[in-house]
Amino acid sequence: METVGLPTSVLLFVIVVLTFVSAYFASSETAMMKLNPYRLKNLVRKKHRGARKANRLLRRQDRLLGVILIGNNLVNNAAATVAAVIGVRLFGDTGLALAPVVLTIYFLIFAEIAPKTIAAERPEVIAFPSAYILDPLLKLSSPLVASVNWISNAIVEPFRSRTAAVSGDLSMEELRTVVDSGTDLPRQRQNMLLGVLDLDNVTVDDIMVPRAEIAGINIDDSHADIVGEIVNSQHTRLPVYRETVNNVVGILHLRRASRFLTQPTFSRSELLRETEEPYFVPEGTPLPTQLINFQAKKHRIALVVDEYGDVQGIVTLEDILEEIVGEFTTDFASDMPEIHPQSDGSYFIEGMALCRDINRSLGWALPITGPRTISGLILEHLEFIPETNVCLQIDRYLIETLQISDNVVNTVRISQIDLPETDPDDEDEE
Repeated sequence: METVGLPTSVLLFVIVVLTFVSAYFASSETAMMKLNPYRLKNLVRKKHRGARKANRLLRRQDRLLGVILIGNNLVNNAAATVAAVIGVRLFGDTGLALAPVVLTIYFLIFAEIAPKTIAAERPEVIAFPSAYILDPLLKLSSPLVASVNWISNAIVEPFRSRTAAVSGDLSMEELRTVVDSGTDLPRQRQNMLLGVLDLDNVTVDDIMVPRAEIAGINIDDSHADIVGEIVNSQHTRLPVYRETVNNVVGILHLRRASRFLTQPTFSRSELLRETEEPYFVPEGTPLPTQLINFQAKKHRIALVVDEYGDVQGIVTLEDILEEIVGEFTTDFASDMPEIHPQSDGSYFIEGMALCRDINRSLGWALPITGPRTISGLILEHLEFIPETNVCLQIDRYLIETLQISDNVVNTVRISQIDLPETDPDDEDEE
């Protein structure tokens, strides 16, 4: 062996050099596998040279791992041989026995754990420059790598799982988790993205203005009542109906109302000429579908009807957009006259207030999968209509009914109580 004639100091220097080479292969492996695939694709689109090389190498991970492992094993074996020579020179047969133990501990620290930890913390800093070295190495050793991979694949083939491979695409739930906890986006933009992802879980029934609260124009009312409804309206569009809201004949944009309001008197036919054809949608329509329908049909307001054709409520394009971007007003609670804060921290809330609106206003988490109003939530929970006021607890909310009439809970007092927090990780422990 030629190394026998080399000075021990030179052999020690060779060990140090081999340590750096082994550390390079170990850190390159970890860095390449640790690269964020979505950030990598983004950098590739921006024509980042290192990212493009790394992406090309990662297309065939078996070959990439092959060249890294072959190089790492060659370096480690060479280091073991040199360490054995040094051990024999310094300690004789005892050194030969100690050399593998000392070298293993030394390489484990300086050529494995330390470089891999650094690579896991800063994968791009190591992976992109490494790609410039690994690419030519792979080309030079491609016959050897291909042979090794073929043999290893032949051995592994009988043990492969016959189940379908897991797709690399993110599911909606996985994407939601990434947006919720894995981005550096400002919280407001993060909430907007989450709002888009949550649209599939919401239907028009959840956000519509219920029938009892629909503001509209009864074409059979007097001239003064119609003018008063138009002038005092807080909405830009109003349904026009005959007798009941189930008989909607059109939608009036208040901008068009100026054409006949300037006249001392106007006929009902003039009012009807300025209305648009009403647009009806079935209850239970998912918000993404309704958003697309609004865009396709060029409408901004729709009447939600049940299976019998009865109007259940009104949904607008603005309602859907607010599910994504949040309320357009700066203080949502100020636009909810149904909520009355009390000095003791509780709230007087009207029974017809929507649970979703209360949650959004107060940052609460009242159940929204069943009834939409507080009154409906209480009656569903009790499973009967109380004759006198009652107290009950739903999740972490203490509810006291204050006024009940006509089989409806009109007013309640709600206060939030503190419950012990549970660590999700503890639930998995036996």
